[in-house]
Amino acid sequence: MKILCELKSKVFDFISPLAGLLLTLAFEPFGYWFFSFISLAFIFASWQTLSPKRSALRGLLFGLGYFGSGVSWVFVSVHEFGHASFVISLIVTLFFVLVWASFVGLTGYAAGKALSLLKRPVFFINSSLWILIEYLRGTWFLNGFPWLQVAYSQTDSILAGYAPVLGVYGLGFIVAIISECLISPLALLKRGSKLNLLIALCIGGVMLNYYRWTYPVGDELQVSLVQGNIPQDKKWDLSNRDVTLKKYRELTQQNWQSEIVIWPETAIPAYYSEVKDGFLTLLQNEALQNKTDIIISLPVKEENGDKFNAVMVLGKDWGTYRKNHLLPFGEYLPLQPLSGYIFDRLNLSGLGRLTSGGDQQQMLKAAGYSFMTSICYEDTFGNEQRKGLPNAAFLVNVTNDAWFGNSIEPHQHLQIARMRAIETGRYLLRATNTGVSAIVDPNGKIKATAPQFETAVITAKILPMAGMTPYARLGDDPIMIWILLSLMISFWLNKNSKSNLV
Repeated sequence: MKILCELKSKVFDFISPLAGLLLTLAFEPFGYWFFSFISLAFIFASWQTLSPKRSALRGLLFGLGYFGSGVSWVFVSVHEFGHASFVISLIVTLFFVLVWASFVGLTGYAAGKALSLLKRPVFFINSSLWILIEYLRGTWFLNGFPWLQVAYSQTDSILAGYAPVLGVYGLGFIVAIISECLISPLALLKRGSKLNLLIALCIGGVMLNYYRWTYPVGDELQVSLVQGNIPQDKKWDLSNRDVTLKKYRELTQQNWQSEIVIWPETAIPAYYSEVKDGFLTLLQNEALQNKTDIIISLPVKEENGDKFNAVMVLGKDWGTYRKNHLLPFGEYLPLQPLSGYIFDRLNLSGLGRLTSGGDQQQMLKAAGYSFMTSICYEDTFGNEQRKGLPNAAFLVNVTNDAWFGNSIEPHQHLQIARMRAIETGRYLLRATNTGVSAIVDPNGKIKATAPQFETAVITAKILPMAGMTPYARLGDDPIMIWILLSLMISFWLNKNSKSNLV
């Protein structure tokens, strides 16, 4: 109790951003996953003692440290590759960080308000509100920004086994519960009960890590992922186009022994109409002759001017997928016309000009198997990736993280993508331009990878998989409904107990 009283000191307002930074260190490329429990325990303990307004401030400061360190790579994208001035890039980055940090502030206010209304500590309040607002941030606001959700810090911990059962929000809820258990003055859980709960959650994670929800349905497939390593500032240079196309074609020709060859996002720096009669026709014929399916990516422009980010299969099963879930501000501009006006004034008018392909698209096939396709940012949405199941035998993600240079973003992004393999019980084939390319097994372990910023081809054998994990069947709805019901019941019981005292 004495420690909690001390947390009311304004000194801890200055410590709060450091606690937020500590949470960033729980994610890749740092990987100190246990920091997530320490960091959340600090902010939960703060909310346990402060007024709603002070809780909001403490949460905002925590969020500034969290997102200020965790998404600082936005500056690299805007300044180095968006060619905005240093000042404009700094303003955009600070605004970006402030927007997402405000969600932590909102969580703090909601927790402080709830605990003040309840008049006594109630277990699960902080945990429930943290996940509910993560869900709001990750699925609804501005089409969703699920980056740095606490569950992703656990891809290599003993708790990862919960992901195929509960998804990222369920796993995140368990992380939050464990963090809340570390706070001592919880009226509804005695010390022994807390210890038993912690042990049960850890044992459950270990046991689930050994359970296999899916199974192989065919012979091994040899796959090759091409990492072209084309510098972002040269990628769209017309004088460099032929060199790029030649490079990808030659790297593919060296790997005809593979049944599937995958190129990264927009590996072809030209619209489909510009290369279909020459380069793509030749490549299609070579693919058929060598009995290899090539999964490529390129932009598509329709006659009406609509532009799409697309993936195409060349070979026996020709098909096209057009990106559905677009990146806010990068590929489309929400809050129009305001955002369009602001971006034009900032000389960033080239951003946000793509069209969504829609969610009613036929699944692509390669080597005789259907697969679930995601382009870059789409792999951050687990509830969408499960929609291709059970038909999808594996997952394919094409990405270009060259926009973020040698920052922590590519490592964070790979960690997020690995969670999709765990949730679905499928192999993930992830081809990127400059890294991090990887072949990931159904347990989220990296089977093969390529060094960043090097031209490379990684080859390995995978198994097409079938079967459904519980999360693939049910998605996010059950855990979110359970959390909401738990909150409602807690408030009802608290109110009812007060009425009985009158």
